[in-house]
Amino acid sequence: MPDKKEKIVTVEKEWCKGCGICVAYCPKSVLALKDGKVEIVDLEACIKCGQCELRCPDYAIYLREE
Repeated sequence: MPDKKEKIVTVEKEWCKGCGICVAYCPKSVLALKDGKVEIVDLEACIKCGQCELRCPDYAIYLREE
């Protein structure tokens, strides 16, 4: 069985329209809106649940393999 790869939340700021949906659905307050774009403010708190990725209408935030 292959090793399970670690995932990390990633933001494509060019694609972000600043709607704040990902911020609202993040259960651990990992994200915040700053200057009209989403930013990762507490990466250590991220539980990699994928709610941000699932809810983003612009595909600007996702979990990628490290």
